[in-house]
Amino acid sequence: MIRLLKPKEYYEKKYGNGWALGKLYLMMEKQHNRGQEGAGIACVKMKQPDGQEYMFREKAEGKDAITKIFEQAYHIGMDQGSEMYMGHLRYSTTGKGGLQYVHPFLRRNNWRAKNLCLCGNFNMTNIDEVFDTITSQGQSPRIYSDSYILLELMGHRLDREVERNFAIAKEQGLEGRAITDYIDNNVDIGNVLRTTMPHFDGGYVMCGMTGSGEMFAMRDPAGIRPAFYYRDDEIVAIASERPVLQTTFSIQHTDITELQPGEAITINRAGRVDILQIIPRSDTVLPCSFERIYFSRGNDIDIHHERKQLGEQLCGQIVDALGGDIKNTVFSYIPNTAEVAYYGMVHGLKQMSPDIRSEKIVAKDIKLRTFITEGSTRNDLAAHVYDVTYGVVRPGIDNLVVIDDSIVRGTTLRESIIKILNRLQPRSIVIVSSAPQIRYPDFYGIDMSNIGDFIAFQACISLLKEKGMSNIIDEVYIGCLKGDEHALQMLYKPFTAEQLNEQMVKLLRPEGVDTPIRLVFQTIEGLHNAIPNHPGDWYFTGHYPTKGGYRLAAKSFIDYYKKNFL
Repeated sequence: MIRLLKPKEYYEKKYGNGWALGKLYLMMEKQHNRGQEGAGIACVKMKQPDGQEYMFREKAEGKDAITKIFEQAYHIGMDQGSEMYMGHLRYSTTGKGGLQYVHPFLRRNNWRAKNLCLCGNFNMTNIDEVFDTITSQGQSPRIYSDSYILLELMGHRLDREVERNFAIAKEQGLEGRAITDYIDNNVDIGNVLRTTMPHFDGGYVMCGMTGSGEMFAMRDPAGIRPAFYYRDDEIVAIASERPVLQTTFSIQHTDITELQPGEAITINRAGRVDILQIIPRSDTVLPCSFERIYFSRGNDIDIHHERKQLGEQLCGQIVDALGGDIKNTVFSYIPNTAEVAYYGMVHGLKQMSPDIRSEKIVAKDIKLRTFITEGSTRNDLAAHVYDVTYGVVRPGIDNLVVIDDSIVRGTTLRESIIKILNRLQPRSIVIVSSAPQIRYPDFYGIDMSNIGDFIAFQACISLLKEKGMSNIIDEVYIGCLKGDEHALQMLYKPFTAEQLNEQMVKLLRPEGVDTPIRLVFQTIEGLHNAIPNHPGDWYFTGHYPTKGGYRLAAKSFIDYYKKNFL
C-alpha cells in the first residue's frame, strides 16, 4: 500500500508523472514470491469531480498478471491524480480459483464514504460463525468465502459509521452537500475496525481504503502474519516484507517499523497517521516461523541470518548420517529457498573439516513452485522441475548431501529429486531439511490444510498399522470428535523422530532406486534457537495460536479418518 501525504503537484515536480504507481509496481514485483496465481491493484482519487470515476481497480490471473494490470492501469490513467494505492498478489490456500477470488475486493456505493476496497494476507478459521452472525442480521452474502464475508461485515460497519456522522451533521444544522463533506472528512476507520475484526479468528494482515480517503492496515492479535511500514513526510508505505520497502524506497531496515499484533496503522482523508491498538495483544503471540524458513524472501537481514543458522546447526546430525565420512562427500542444495541454509551448513562443516566439497548439483529448470500448485497437477510438474550436474560425484565412492528448506508432502522428492540424484550413482544420499518434520496442518494462510498430504503424517499412520497400534488412530478420532485440543499429538508419541525418518524413506523411495537414503531434520529446539522471535511452530508441534486452529486441525483429521477408515 502507498499513501501520498502531499499534493499531487509536489510529486510531479520532484519525481515526474506516475512515480507512485511505479513504486507500487516495484513493490509487487519484489513480492511476486508471495503469489503467482493472480494480481490486483486499486487506487482512489480524492479530488475527482462528481460524475467521474474516483475508485479504480484492475485484476488479472496468470503468471504475467502484474504486467497486465499495470499496462491497463497506465492506459486508464490510474497514475494521474491518485493519492492512495493498493496492490495484492494471489496465493490460494483454499483451492478456489477464478478472477472473482483475486484481490482487491470492492464494495460499490453511490456515497464515496461507503465505497470499500479490501485485500489481505489471511485465512480466517471461524468463517462459519461469522457467516451465521451476518446472516442473522439480515445480510445475504453472494459468495461463501472469508474474503467476501469480511468485505460485507466491514462494509456493514462502515455504513453504520457513515450514518453516525450523518446524524452529527444533521444535529449541527448542516444540509445537502455540506453533510456529505462532513461525513467524508470525519469517517473514523478505527471505529469500523473495532466493530469488525474482533469477530474473526485467524492469521491476517488486512488492508483497505474507502472512496472518501480512509486507509488502513491491521495485523492479527497473535501476530501470525507479518506487516511492515515506512513513513516520512511524503508517504506511508506498507508491505508484507521489510526488504521490499528497503529496495523500493532506498532506505535502511532501521527506517522501517513492524506493525505489532492487534495494531492498525490508519491514514485519514487529511493525511493524519495513527497507530491504533484495535484488539488487545494476544496472550499467545506466535509469529509464523514458516514465513522465515520458506515463504519470505531471504534478503531480509534477519531472515538471512536465521536461515544460515538453521543450516549450520544441522552439521552434527549430517556428519552422523555420513558415519563421519566428510572427505568422500559432495554437499549441495535444492534451489532456491534452501540456498542460504546451505551456506550456513557449509560454514559449519568447514569448522570440522576445511576441505569440504561443495557443488551446485541440482538446477531448477522451471520457475514454478510445485508447493503452491493445485494438487491435481503437482505430480506431473514435480518430475520436470529439476535437473542435475553430471561428472561431479564419483560413482560408488562419494556420498551426496542435499539440503532443502522443508519437506512437506514429499512429492518433489519422490517424483523428481531422488530419481535424478540417483542418476549420479552416489554411494549414499542424505537429504536434509532445515525445518523440522511437518506433522500438522496450517489454517492461517499457508497451503497446508490437509493432514493426509504430509509425508510425516503418512509415515506415522503406516507405522501405527505395521506395529498393530491402529487403536491409537481410533482413539485420536474419538478425541477429535470430543474437541480435545491435544488429541492429534497422541499419534506421534509412540515413535522417535528417527523412526519416522526411516519410515518416510520407505514411502519416498522410487521404484528401482536401491541407493541407501537417510533423512535429517531440524529439531524443534534448533528451530527456536535459530528463529527466537518467531515461535509459531504449530506445523511441527500442533501448538496452535488460536482456538480456530485446533478446531480445524481436528476437523482435518476427522475428514481423513472418515475417508480412510470408515
